[in-house]
Amino acid sequence: MNKLFYPKLAATNIKKNGKIYLPYILTCIFTVAMFYIICSLYKNKGLEGMRGANTLITTLGFGVWVTAIFAVIFLFYTNSFLMKRRKKEFGLYNILGMEKKHISKVVFWETAYIALFSLAFGLICGMVLDKLMYLLVSYMLDIEVTLNFYVSGYALTATLLLFCAIFLLIFLNSMRQIHLAKPVELLKGGNVGEKEPKTKWILAILGFGCLIAAYTISITVENPVAAMSYFFIAVILVIIGTYMVFTAGSIAILKLLRKNKAYYYKPRHFISVSGLLYRMKQNAVGLSNICILSTMVLVMISSTVSLWIGMDDILNSIYPKDINITLREVTPQNCEKVERIVEENLLEKNLEVQNLQNFSYLSFSAYRDGSNFKVAEDSDVMTSVSSNNFIILNFLTAEDYNWLTGQSAVLDTDEVIVLSPDREYTSDTLTVFDKTFQVTSALDGEEIGSQSAFDTYDVVVQNAQVLATLSDLQTQNYGELATDIYYEYRFDLDTDAQTEIAVHRAIADDLTDADMGVYIQSRENSKSDFLGSYGGLFFIGLFLSVLFTMATILIIYYKQISEGYDDQERFQIMQKVGLSKKETRKTIHSQILTVFFLPLVTAGVHIAFAFPVIARLLRLFNLSNTMLYAVCTLASFLLFALLYAVIYSLTAKAYYKIVSSKS
Repeated sequence: MNKLFYPKLAATNIKKNGKIYLPYILTCIFTVAMFYIICSLYKNKGLEGMRGANTLITTLGFGVWVTAIFAVIFLFYTNSFLMKRRKKEFGLYNILGMEKKHISKVVFWETAYIALFSLAFGLICGMVLDKLMYLLVSYMLDIEVTLNFYVSGYALTATLLLFCAIFLLIFLNSMRQIHLAKPVELLKGGNVGEKEPKTKWILAILGFGCLIAAYTISITVENPVAAMSYFFIAVILVIIGTYMVFTAGSIAILKLLRKNKAYYYKPRHFISVSGLLYRMKQNAVGLSNICILSTMVLVMISSTVSLWIGMDDILNSIYPKDINITLREVTPQNCEKVERIVEENLLEKNLEVQNLQNFSYLSFSAYRDGSNFKVAEDSDVMTSVSSNNFIILNFLTAEDYNWLTGQSAVLDTDEVIVLSPDREYTSDTLTVFDKTFQVTSALDGEEIGSQSAFDTYDVVVQNAQVLATLSDLQTQNYGELATDIYYEYRFDLDTDAQTEIAVHRAIADDLTDADMGVYIQSRENSKSDFLGSYGGLFFIGLFLSVLFTMATILIIYYKQISEGYDDQERFQIMQKVGLSKKETRKTIHSQILTVFFLPLVTAGVHIAFAFPVIARLLRLFNLSNTMLYAVCTLASFLLFALLYAVIYSLTAKAYYKIVSSKS
């Protein structure tokens, strides 16, 4: 036999099966390009010298691993659709005299062609787009770059090794399926249906139970640290519950529709419901994958966009003023020294302090039990960080409170004012260290002390003596973990960013030389760090969302194509017995709409219930603007739903063409 017979046959097979191979090859090219790009960015030397580089590089490294795992799972998954369509062809080869080792050679050359083509064009696309992605990251992080062509040796090697290994494993898996199957099984491989499944109520109940448990976690966990721990548990429960509900719940819904005679006994409903029911197990897995991928896309896009858009709010919450100085060793002499150093440096730059805030405060953690705030002596507060009742208490004097707010509050020794920026305080008393204070008023207000991801109460006491007493009691209870009374000196500057950074560095140098336990931060000096951190998260969120959206589109496409070929003969028989083309089209739309939008609706439900826990997780990233996250979530869902509708329209047409064509 001619040595070129198998390579030619493989090339002919790919060409003749272009409808199913072309999307797969494009997907391989796209995945290769994306993996090369993320690897190249991860090792790009241009990112190492920028502020916030460590966080950005770590984030990109995480993206490399996620993309690699995604490539392995997704290419295997999509290849399974190809094998299902090709089994009949391989079975025919076998019956006509080809041994399975000969079929293996054909599959080898098909895999080799796809691998070579995908790697060649994928790497070319990756190299071309790599610079564009680098420019995008640089623009997001506000850094200057030089335009020169760059090929990453690390990215090239990693991409070749990964995808050569993937295509080798795909080939071996295809051989396993061919060699284990009998010729008759291969002939029927593309048309194997399933018996009508039984309604598995236990599985359905367990699935709904998993979802309810996950939703309950999201709604009830209020502490950000606890939300981080429970979030991953909730994600696993949602994934398991989604598969169970789609597998068992969809069968139950279809059977209920079948029992509804007014609905079922119509041509388009009768055919669609009965057609979906007998192969629902296969449908359920595909629909579950679509739902989970859609949910992941929506979560990543909404959260990372919120962080990126809300970065100014985050900076303002962490740094209330342009320059923020915190003095730990509080004495009148040290406070005066801080003020003098600031004045001297500003005088050199011909600048003046604006919007000054200077005050002392005491901050420590506690566990709220009604109006009683327990500390280490009463309970191990440090082990209660994940509790919903974990609270940060900030104490300041009435004099400083009046200076900051312009009020004229007058308090007795046993009276306090409670400011609650996070959680409403409704009790008439406040007890801490067995000292009970009468609450004269509880007001909404911004956090005065250090910014925190936890719920916070700002408590105004009579004077510095009461503050000192509380500090002593806190030291007795917390020991080495106790905090000191801090002195805050904050102000704005009417100048440009570079001058502000220069002033910050000059003051920082003088304060460090003074050696009095002081910490200084400026908004502009920290901005580049936040750009590196949140810009990296935003880029990875967009990057992975594109990958997962592509996966969703391809799964939907192959699901429709696969079912189109499965239904082709059935619809032709129905048309021969009187079903018109108009009724056929209505039936197709009924069948697709019955379950097609179910993953999108379910993903919307998942996102709605996940909203509370993700909003709390974002507080760990210092984003407390819940309204911004709500708007981003809604906008993300609407845009994704629009894309989903476009995919529906295109795949419905492809499905109709297949079932309407002759075998």
